[in-house]
Amino acid sequence: MKRSKSREASKRIAYLNIGSNLGDTRANIEKAIDKIGEIFYPYCLSGFVDSEPWGFESSNPFLNIGMSFKTSIEPEELLAILKRIETTLSSGSHRDSEGQYCDREIDIDIMAIEGIRWHSERLVLPHVHLLEREFFLKPLLELNPEWHYPLETERGK
Repeated sequence: MKRSKSREASKRIAYLNIGSNLGDTRANIEKAIDKIGEIFYPYCLSGFVDSEPWGFESSNPFLNIGMSFKTSIEPEELLAILKRIETTLSSGSHRDSEGQYCDREIDIDIMAIEGIRWHSERLVLPHVHLLEREFFLKPLLELNPEWHYPLETERGK
């Protein structure tokens, strides 16, 4: 009994942004929710948010949704799990041969993990480019209206 209480106490809420701008965006996101939900249950979802294309050569609008759940998994391991789900559900990589962003069936970003301001080469919480666009923040704020994070992010600290 004590063991499960301590495991529960070590859980934090993780907030994700799940987006798609290629193919049947709603169906893509629903597949991602199902895959993530198999691992992290129970979870909460925001409403869908539509957006315009931004920041690169793309004519495809984005569809995004926020998701939150409790987890005791460390951020790097959580990122690895989510990247495997992205790879399973997407036909191409995030970047082309020149390193430019590509349209994608599924893009899963960790927006925040409660109580952690943590950075590494692979994961920056939060992604500054996501925080600069209201359509990425809207799902997160729907899940947690109290959430606040400065726009400045430093790598490696």
